[in-house]
Amino acid sequence: MPARSAQAPQAAATTPAERQVGEQIRELRHIKRLTLSQLAELVGVSVGYLSQIERNRSRLPIGTLRRICDVLGVHISWFFPAGSEGNPAERHVVVRAGQRRRMSFTGLGINEELLSPNLSGPLELLMSVLEPGADSGEYSHDGSEAGIVIEGTLELWVEQQYFRLEPGDSFSFRSTDRHRCRNPGKVPTRVVWVITPPHY
Repeated sequence: MPARSAQAPQAAATTPAERQVGEQIRELRHIKRLTLSQLAELVGVSVGYLSQIERNRSRLPIGTLRRICDVLGVHISWFFPAGSEGNPAERHVVVRAGQRRRMSFTGLGINEELLSPNLSGPLELLMSVLEPGADSGEYSHDGSEAGIVIEGTLELWVEQQYFRLEPGDSFSFRSTDRHRCRNPGKVPTRVVWVITPPHY
């Protein structure tokens, strides 16, 4: 069992970016199907303190945030995208090009940007860029997904079926089916994905 960390001062977050962190942690926790107590245990903080963090009622030290990122599988920049101090009236509806949250999958050659405003709705919209030779490996999860190839070539396997897709080609399948994608070309492949429910 990880040691409990000292609790941070109970001052509320003050900047718009800080106030968004708590709700983003809660969204990711729900998507990962972790309870508040499970995440608290993995991070090494008390349930009460984590609850205060998610409700933006307590300061979040950078060390604690890094441990939360490790458990949830995101880089710390996920919580502080470029331009995150933009128009708060747009935050739940619009994602400006310079304000997308990004994730890189080390060793896979795949970079993704979240195009939907958050992960609390019924679906997520992603832009994936697969570098030449990048391969997702085979996996499956709950829900359904669809997408369209914007640039490059995409090899797609769904169960025993194989497809080679070019720009403008689109697809849809049950996420519970084993699936895999790969960029067989010499230039990056760009794909827009829609996944429901959110699975980031």
